Amino acid sequence: MYAYIKGTLEEIAEDAVTVEAGGIGYNIRVSTTTADLLPGLGSEVKIYTYTLVREDAFQLFGFLTRDDLEIFKRLITVSGIGPKGGLAILSVMSADALRFAVMAGDAKAIAKAPGIGAKTAERVILELRDKISIEDTLRGLSSAETAGTTDAGIGENLMRREAIEALVALGYSASDATAAVKKVNVEEDATSETILKNALKYMF
Repeated sequence: MYAYIKGTLEEIAEDAVTVEAGGIGYNIRVSTTTADLLPGLGSEVKIYTYTLVREDAFQLFGFLTRDDLEIFKRLITVSGIGPKGGLAILSVMSADALRFAVMAGDAKAIAKAPGIGAKTAERVILELRDKISIEDTLRGLSSAETAGTTDAGIGENLMRREAIEALVALGYSASDATAAVKKVNVEEDATSETILKNALKYMF
């Protein structure tokens, strides 16, 4: 119903914000990550929204990027994951991190979300694996538009992306390449080549 709401940030709570636009105060449910990234009260914000309409409820769920909104919409297609569960997962990991976890089969990372058990996390991986491609993952890693991402974080994502692409070019599967690169601890002076070399250690 609403693609986004642009207005003045009036209130910030742990799981919701109020944005005034056109004289109307919109109560929007958000993840704790989104709440932490918001500017100060009185600032202008643009929040991409998902509208949930039920007989007993009319709720807005908000995100700072279209990417976060799209991954949320995919999350809530998973059996047993409603909007509350979707926000819980995005409160402990970014859209990029979730793609990584799905591609790498890392259920433990997803299960860190409040209320998300091991079986539910495995279901997220099972049901989203075919809906998230390596291209989606790499595109997310190379995007500098993700809210709150520092220059250092953007550089690390780009190097990881290049390492994954190199592994795929060498004939490894996208999921194995993603899993290996995810295990690499990136040092301050790392390059895509060093990440690739370290990732190869996990391929045997």
